Formats: sequence, C-alpha cells, structure tokens
Amino acid sequence: MSIRFTAEARRGMVALAVAAGLALGVTGCGGGGAGDDKKPETTASASKGSGSGSGPSAQEGQSEEPLAELKGSDGLLLQITSAQRDSGGFVTVNGNLKNDGAQSAVVPAALSGNETEIIRNGRSLGGATLVDSKGKKRYYVLRDTDGRPLTTTGFSTIRPGDSVTVFMQFPAPPTDIGEVTFQLPTFASATIQISG
Repeated sequence: MSIRFTAEARRGMVALAVAAGLALGVTGCGGGGAGDDKKPETTASASKGSGSGSGPSAQEGQSEEPLAELKGSDGLLLQITSAQRDSGGFVTVNGNLKNDGAQSAVVPAALSGNETEIIRNGRSLGGATLVDSKGKKRYYVLRDTDGRPLTTTGFSTIRPGDSVTVFMQFPAPPTDIGEVTFQLPTFASATIQISG
C-alpha cells in the first residue's frame, strides 16, 4: 500500500508541475494589453542588422529586448525573452524561434537531442540545457511521466520572416545562481539571467 501511495503521489506532483509549467508558458506567451509599453516596436526591422542584440523583432507582443539571441543554421534565430524561476523549483525559459533567412527553414531534428525517450515523442527543443558553471552542473529539459519533454513540440518548418513562440522548462539551479549558460544543439551558446 505504501509503495502504491508513493507512486500515485509522485505522479500527482509531476502532473501538478506539468500544469504549472504549461500555465507559466501560456502566461509568458500571452501578449500584453494595448498599453504604451509597445512603443519600441519601431526598431523591429533592425533584427537582421549587426547581430549585436539591439533592435529585436517585436513578435507576439514582446516589446522588450531579449535576454539573448542565438544564431542557428539556415537563418534560424532563437530570441530568449525570459528565464523565470518559480516557487516549485523550476525555471521556465520563453522565447521566439524565428526564420531570419530568405527561404523556408526546416527545424533540425538535432534540437530534440539524442535521448531515445524524447526523440520518440517527435520534434521538440528537448536537447536544450542550462549550464551552471559555478556549481559545475548541467540541467536538462524536464519530462512528464510519459517521457514527453516539457517544451514546445510539433513544429518542423518555419517560413521566411515567421516565428514560433517557444518554451522550455528545467529544474532550477540553487537560488544563489542567477546566471547560467543556455545551450541548444546547432545554435551558439549564450549566458542568460534567471529572474525570480
């Protein structure tokens, strides 16, 4: 009886964590109101410029500068818009995966990582990791009880100029760690700040 209760409690906690992560992802992806904070959208066309991180595209109501911009293959650009720590011990990273190229880009299968359990659930960002250099630890994308990664899934091609709002959920590093390196296969790495 005790083992069955423990297993059911674990499943319940995982389901709660998945629901919280999805709620955070939806909240992070939702646009703001019609407020005045969207004025910086005039610089949206500058995202193809020098690559210095200034003048990001204002997709999906995001008007602030991204935490980081990572360049990938075939004109793909990942703009990380937030990395939020929550009270449940998770970090949710939100962003936009954009095709800055002139032709449709096929999202590389390598983004899913190389773990069999994640690959069998289709294309995803399951290969993403957060690296805590201070604590010498690497954090992988979380999975639900069926092995599905807690990240955006189900995309394969992005048309020129289009973007897909994405999220990834990781275990949270210790609270004294505010800076981590974000890594995604086929993309450059970037240092990001965790808020919350």
